[in-house]
Amino acid sequence: MKPIQLPRSLNNPITIVGAGIALVTGVTLAFFLVLIATVGESNPYIGIFVYLVLPPIFGLGVILIPVGALRKRRRVRKQLDTAALRWPVVDLNQRTYRNALFFFVLGLGMLTLISVVGGYQAYHYTESVEFCGTTCHTVMEPEHTAYANSPHARVSCAECHVGAGAGWYAKSKLSGAYQVYAAAFNKYPRPIPTPIKNLRPAQETCEQCHWPEKFFGAQQRQYNHYMYDEANTHWPINLLIKTGGGDPKTGQTAGIHWHMNIGVQVEYVARDERRQDIPWVRVTDRTTGRVTVYQDQVSPLSAEELAASTVRKMDCIDCHNRPSHKFNSPDNAIDRAILTGAIDPSLPEIKRVAVEAMQAPYETKDDAFRAIATKIPDFYLQNYPDILAEKRVAIDEAVLATQHQFSQNIFPEMKVRWEGYPDNIGHFIFPGCMRCHDGNKVSDDGWTITRDCTACHAILRQGAGENMQMAVTEEGLEFSHPDGGEDWRDTNCHDCHTGTQP
Repeated sequence: MKPIQLPRSLNNPITIVGAGIALVTGVTLAFFLVLIATVGESNPYIGIFVYLVLPPIFGLGVILIPVGALRKRRRVRKQLDTAALRWPVVDLNQRTYRNALFFFVLGLGMLTLISVVGGYQAYHYTESVEFCGTTCHTVMEPEHTAYANSPHARVSCAECHVGAGAGWYAKSKLSGAYQVYAAAFNKYPRPIPTPIKNLRPAQETCEQCHWPEKFFGAQQRQYNHYMYDEANTHWPINLLIKTGGGDPKTGQTAGIHWHMNIGVQVEYVARDERRQDIPWVRVTDRTTGRVTVYQDQVSPLSAEELAASTVRKMDCIDCHNRPSHKFNSPDNAIDRAILTGAIDPSLPEIKRVAVEAMQAPYETKDDAFRAIATKIPDFYLQNYPDILAEKRVAIDEAVLATQHQFSQNIFPEMKVRWEGYPDNIGHFIFPGCMRCHDGNKVSDDGWTITRDCTACHAILRQGAGENMQMAVTEEGLEFSHPDGGEDWRDTNCHDCHTGTQP
């Protein structure tokens, strides 16, 4: 068999190197694509290597082949003839040209195939949850962990943060270029600041699944609290939350979702970037055109401050600001662990001890795990030695549960703690609803934004055991504080409750 003959112009270092690069990367690409198709993709860095690194290298190798050939041809012609260079003559009657054409078409076909398949896979891979959440592990570990524990764990990151179409994809990748630089050179802030300024409007994200005009009625929900006493007393509160909503065309607009631009438009001014201090609110009734402005009577905005402020139109995320990335406070996290049986409530003072161990500041997760594993058993050794001997297994399980709750909600390396990420749903440990409904926002004609608890919810049942109270009217019960005090009437919940032991 005669050896394959190719044009002499292909016999040069650049072409040979390019052919070698293309051959090696092509074989490697084929191997990994077959491996991913059969075994699956278990590591985010494999996707980066296969879809984002290898295709450009393969393309570079293919491009070097003709570049080297043209360069050599020019050098040869300059040595033989100094006249103007002419285009090469392709004579398919000659074997060398036929072979060159065959390899050219083969290389072009492989390049096109890899470019199309690789580009398509790269597009989808860079919008995958794995790419967004696990590639930059340290940076995105808090958000990815909270996302995996959220009700939206089956909604991809791109559906909220990127959006459909080439336009939003291009915008996200342009903004992501700086994020890549920040992650590579350790220039990112700790913790990552919120709210995100360039987040897509809720009408393009939330309302694709949640349609305000179709919301009606109320939702029943029970909040389970455990007290910081020796018995870890269970104190549940069962609420009927007046979600409401509706369409103004039908006349059925009410409840909390009344705010969401159905029959009215609500606008506000916030003093801080996190939108926790709201001194000015404007409500426009869409049906009558009436405009009402409410000013904070304790700390109002001056005319100059108002003129320099940005008026924000109320959106879903002004209340639902942590729909997929909520970091629970130690108080809430340990309540959940006790409720689900991960922590034995019969262990005396376990609520207080576990919260204290979880809330302490730590430099790293390993430091936290070691401290939690020491503090809880030591407490029982010093105060309840008989309990330690009798219920050692339950205490060890409480240690593991507290460590688990820590790992899901607090991330020392990124300085992520619950205090840094206010949750605006409710008003227990953050201002939330009370940013506006604090009783201090009054209009010029004397109207006040209500602070009445029954405007948003009715208490159906509260307390447990002998202290349990049941509602007998649709108005519900008046709130009773577990300690029997009356200070709650003149203060807000978040003034005392901070997410740790009060």
